[in-house]
Amino acid sequence: MRSIRPSFTTRGRRHGQRGASSTAAAVALVSALALTATACEDGDPEAGGDASASASAVADDGNGGIRIPDHIKDKLKEHGIDVDDWKNGAWKNWDKDDWLREAQDFVNPIIEGLWDPDRMRDAEEPDQEVDDNDISGDQGVTDPEPAPVKAEAVPATYHDNAATAGKLLFDSPKGSMVCSATVVMDPAHPGKSNMVWTAGHCVHAGKSGGWYRNIAFVPSYNDADMSVTELQKATKEELAPYGVWWGDWAQTSDQWIEQGGATGGEGAPYDFAVIHVTPEKGSGGKSLEETVGAALPVDFDAPAVPEVESMKAIGYPAAPPYDGQKLYQCQDKPGRLSLNASDPTMYRIGCTMTGGSSGGGWVAAGSDGKPALVSNTSIGPVTAGWLAGPRLGKEAKGVFEAVSGKFAGQ
Repeated sequence: MRSIRPSFTTRGRRHGQRGASSTAAAVALVSALALTATACEDGDPEAGGDASASASAVADDGNGGIRIPDHIKDKLKEHGIDVDDWKNGAWKNWDKDDWLREAQDFVNPIIEGLWDPDRMRDAEEPDQEVDDNDISGDQGVTDPEPAPVKAEAVPATYHDNAATAGKLLFDSPKGSMVCSATVVMDPAHPGKSNMVWTAGHCVHAGKSGGWYRNIAFVPSYNDADMSVTELQKATKEELAPYGVWWGDWAQTSDQWIEQGGATGGEGAPYDFAVIHVTPEKGSGGKSLEETVGAALPVDFDAPAVPEVESMKAIGYPAAPPYDGQKLYQCQDKPGRLSLNASDPTMYRIGCTMTGGSSGGGWVAAGSDGKPALVSNTSIGPVTAGWLAGPRLGKEAKGVFEAVSGKFAGQ
């Protein structure tokens, strides 16, 4: 048996990936691991106990800019946060004592215009070295590493070919970041969902951090598949033809918050999150689902790996050779990946997509035979070739139902 203890530096839009490969039960993992998409280990906030949810709501202030209702203003005040200061840049304070970690402390007030074309286009992960990590003791049911499957570009317009897919934007201590996300159905609001599915590490830094800020979803980002040159002159409406939708509630698993780390796959089997969104500007009373015209059901009882013929992963890969501006997809028959015998086994497919595709939905035939979201991109090796995602079970269903139930009466 052998293992590789990796150390590498993420650069530019490289969203350092983490993952694993091995042959079977007693064979050690042999691929270098690193966090997919964010790799943010900044600060070292003291753990605040179990945390799984976050919330804020919005109301127009009549003057544009930040929009916060009274009860959220009160919450900000409890933490010594001035609304005007927040609008004017106080959100950039990532001091250990001020980086909110616990569920009841999360706030994500809308700052209109913050995600302008330049910030949307240039969101990336700055240089960051990922520490060595040895996970050679991991055991479980793991199939042989899949052959790489070259990611294919989704044809323009994206809305016609992948209406539920979009880019997730957020700010971390290292700067503006990108992930991918998917519009999913809300059983509490049939046909009118405002719910988005993504990875846990796209909303929360895990055991060494807190909730990210300015979380916003852009469905069909760069819908027309514009070139890099064209993007330099693109308007916000061209980059975000279906609007910018801010998270007013987000929830991930307790396991991700307690265990999630930048290397080694910690927390990866529970690396999922659900976000409830609201439009930055008026949507004419339409929900996100009505606006984009589609939403995927989430299947928490998908077939076991041997029974699945194929899965399709979709996202906006940002690490080289990709640039985060275009939508790609991979399709492959999944195998199994176990990072720890005590945790659920993950799905794994061959795919050359890189960081930035994190959080993007995995689609397969659900238990009823119809297309459904069955996982999301979580981890991959330092050198692209495959991706792994959590299998959605009772923990994922609990997160999903909690977000749906929060807004059931609204």
